[in-house]
Amino acid sequence: MIISWLAANILWIALLLLLASALSGRRALSGLGWALFGVHWLKQPAHYLAIGDHFNVGLTLAVALFSFYLSWIILARRCHSRSCYWAGSAVAIGGFAYFPFAEIAPLREWLIGGTAELTLALLNSFGVPAIATGGGFITLYGHSVQIILPCTAIESMALFAGVVLSVRAPLKRKVAALLASVPVIYALNLFRNIFVVMAYGEEWFGESSFYLAHHVIAKAGSAVALFAIAYVVFMLLPELLEMIDELATDLRRGGGEPA
Repeated sequence: MIISWLAANILWIALLLLLASALSGRRALSGLGWALFGVHWLKQPAHYLAIGDHFNVGLTLAVALFSFYLSWIILARRCHSRSCYWAGSAVAIGGFAYFPFAEIAPLREWLIGGTAELTLALLNSFGVPAIATGGGFITLYGHSVQIILPCTAIESMALFAGVVLSVRAPLKRKVAALLASVPVIYALNLFRNIFVVMAYGEEWFGESSFYLAHHVIAKAGSAVALFAIAYVVFMLLPELLEMIDELATDLRRGGGEPA
C-alpha cells in the first residue's frame, strides 16, 4: 500500500523535496527530488505513444534524462553551486503553480471555464456573435473551438513565475518582472483564443482555417511574444541570466570543478 501511494504521489513528493532543499540548502534532498521528478516524467511516454504523439514522447524522455542527470551531478559529483539550488527552486515553484491545475479536476475546470468565459466576453464586446455551447466550446457560425488547459497559458505563466520568484534579486525588480510576464502572457493568450475562434468561425483561410490559425499563425505569434517577454524579464533581472549561464556551465562539466 505504501509503495502504491508513493507511486501515485511521486510528482508531489519530488516537488516538495526540491522546495525543501531550496529552503534548507540540503543537497541530498535536491538530488532525491530530481531523481523522483525524472521517474515521474519517465512514466509519461506510454500515454503519448498510445495517442500517437511522438513529439511529446521525445520531450518527456528528454526531461526525464535531464532530471536524472541533475540528480547524478548533485549526489555523485557533489555539485553545490547556486545554480543547482536555483534550478530546483524554480522547478518547485513552477511545478506547484502548474500541476494542481493539470492534475486536480475542479481546479482545471475552473481555470478552463474562466478562460472560456473571458474569451467569449471579449468576442461579444467586439460585436462578434459567438456563443458558449458547453464543455469549454465557443461556437461561431457553426464552427466550434474548445478551450482546453493549454489554451489558458498556464504552462508559460508557471514557467515564468518559477524562474522569476526563485532568483535572488531585490523584491521590487522581481515584482516588476512578474508583472511584465504572467498577466501579460494571460492577456495575450486571450487574444490568441479570440483570433483562432474568429479565423475558424469566419473561415478566413478556407478549409484550412483552424489548422493555419491555431497550429501555424497562433503558435508562431506565441513564440515571438514569449521571446519578447523573456527579453524584458532578463533586462529587469540580469541575475536570472547569470543563473542560467552558471547552470549551463555546471551541466557541461558534470557538476565538477573546472580543471
